[in-house]
Amino acid sequence: MKKLVFLVFLFSSFSGFSQKSDFWKNVRFGGGFTLGFGSQTTIGVSPSAIYDFDNGFSLGAGFNYIYSEAGAFSTNVYGGNIISLYQIPNVGIQLSGEFEQSFAKQTTSVGSINTNFPALYFGAAYNQGRFAFGFRYDVLYDSNKSIYASPFSPIVRFYF
Repeated sequence: MKKLVFLVFLFSSFSGFSQKSDFWKNVRFGGGFTLGFGSQTTIGVSPSAIYDFDNGFSLGAGFNYIYSEAGAFSTNVYGGNIISLYQIPNVGIQLSGEFEQSFAKQTTSVGSINTNFPALYFGAAYNQGRFAFGFRYDVLYDSNKSIYASPFSPIVRFYF
């Protein structure tokens, strides 16, 4: 009898694990990018993955890397983030909240400086299909710690 109960439990466990999950159907991959050329060169990528819930909310995580160079001054920034998105129904507006922890290495001809700083962004973007663009604001911005010149930054993101 114990063997029969064990076999029934074992086969029901296998059939439970073999059920196809809808989890991956709700995951989207994408992120954002930064490009700037001229007196200062800036190149950045920020890949991420989000999970779409049924109610217009999405939650995800990602990482970022930015390289910037102006003359003899260069900066490498890398970090990770947690992002939440809310798509307002029938309007095309996407609201976002994003916590990011960044680490930077600034190098000059004199030497280098390592810093780290958190950022908490709240933003709004126009969303058309898989592409969104808008602005965000860092509520934790500290001009003494951040390597960025302003708490405002553009949003350019896409998810597939």
